[in-house]
Amino acid sequence: MDDASGGSYDPAARQGRTAERRVNEQTSTNIEAQCVSKGMRMTEQRRVIARVLAQSDDHPDVEVLYRRCALIDPHISISTVYRTVKLFEDAGIIERHDFREGRARYEQIRESHHDHLVNLRTGEVIEFQSEEIEQLQREIARRLGYRLIDHRLELYAVPLDDKAAS
Repeated sequence: MDDASGGSYDPAARQGRTAERRVNEQTSTNIEAQCVSKGMRMTEQRRVIARVLAQSDDHPDVEVLYRRCALIDPHISISTVYRTVKLFEDAGIIERHDFREGRARYEQIRESHHDHLVNLRTGEVIEFQSEEIEQLQREIARRLGYRLIDHRLELYAVPLDDKAAS
């Protein structure tokens, strides 16, 4: 996929991260443990997908996830990755994000809440936490007569030194 500056966006390659990072085959992940606790049958291919997702720090889409998994198990198919991601999402183990790119990106659901800032030039997703923002959202809901249960905040931005954005 092209980024907003016309370049190619490959989250596996940016900032020195590579899709060739090997997943430790012996390491269990929180995703795997959640799958087992929900009664899912964990095939070796599902384990590979779970491990790659658990080690991803860049909210991969299915195609990026597939490329990373295929480095570990060349027999894995993209349809297996699509089905497994849907299974994990339906089970409440991973979360789907649509960051205005025309493709879904995924991350493991965590206990601690965080929000996202998306760099529109590179596609990089930066996670952040702000108690001030959280308090303001609760206060707005309260003023309107509600108790805030959940929310999602996504900021879309370009770097301050981006001359094309001026």
